[in-house]
Amino acid sequence: MKKLMNDRESFLTDMIDGLKLRDEAIDIIEETVVVRRDKKQSGVALVSGGGSGHEPAHAGYVAEGMLDAAVCGEVFTSPTPDKVLAAIKAADNGDGVLLIIKNYSGDVMNFEMAQEMAQAEGHQVSSVVVRDDVAIDNEEQRRGVAGTVIVHKYAGYLSDQNLPLDEIVEKVEGMMESLYSIGMAIAPCLVPTTGEYGFDLDEDEMEIGVGIHGEKGIYREKSETVDKIVDRMLEELFKHTDSSRLIVMVNGMGGTPESELSIATKYVMENLASRNIAVSKLLVGDYMTALDMQGFSLTVLDEDQDVLDSLEAKTRSKYFK
Repeated sequence: MKKLMNDRESFLTDMIDGLKLRDEAIDIIEETVVVRRDKKQSGVALVSGGGSGHEPAHAGYVAEGMLDAAVCGEVFTSPTPDKVLAAIKAADNGDGVLLIIKNYSGDVMNFEMAQEMAQAEGHQVSSVVVRDDVAIDNEEQRRGVAGTVIVHKYAGYLSDQNLPLDEIVEKVEGMMESLYSIGMAIAPCLVPTTGEYGFDLDEDEMEIGVGIHGEKGIYREKSETVDKIVDRMLEELFKHTDSSRLIVMVNGMGGTPESELSIATKYVMENLASRNIAVSKLLVGDYMTALDMQGFSLTVLDEDQDVLDSLEAKTRSKYFK
């Protein structure tokens, strides 16, 4: 296995140590919890996190205008409740804490356990669970994927407006009702802690609907040209929305060159134009990756002025483009 690392056991802590050197605005507590150095003195604090391997999510969004803390688990492994509790306690300034949780059983269980522990200690804590992956038919079981980053940005904006915790929860949950994502891969990711590929995919195959850990997608077929791939993905998304004005994110999976992400973006925009869909905001880049997986995901969200304002609002994150 060729990876730029020393050993499997220190992969996470070495990564976090390097992240701190790259960003003077963050601190590290409890070895794997990333917090803002300039702790917010008022406004609801935002805490997210999950297994590592999805960088820049979530630690890269610990910054003014977005998250106040991110809890980093081992690669593709949920962080433990005690680490989440430490993040809650470090971020809380007295105005409450919102946990933003991707819908994976380990994340949901451990974050909710930490929420109960924090509440027992007198902290005001609420949570929202992101379920934007339309590759899963059952809405309650849908995975949280790249749309989670838009939730970070929107919730951060609402916090900066000094809205109370219950109102932020209401607005975020309302926004997520029209938040949909789907991913695809043409090559799997190599997991550094196991030395194995996250899933098997033949050289001439692609998978539509693949999860950010390599979970099974909707279907696997022979690879096609990017215009046909985009059309397949948008067909799946438009089973869930009929909006004529959308916010769109084209998200790289970690191993996709910028050139190919730009090509995908071209055909996304042409396809939407052919459907008479107006794009009020386009986001393109590596927002939530899957190590070195080759592929991309599409996220769509109904146009909303409040959300548009949030996406334009200031953030000091180096990774929200």
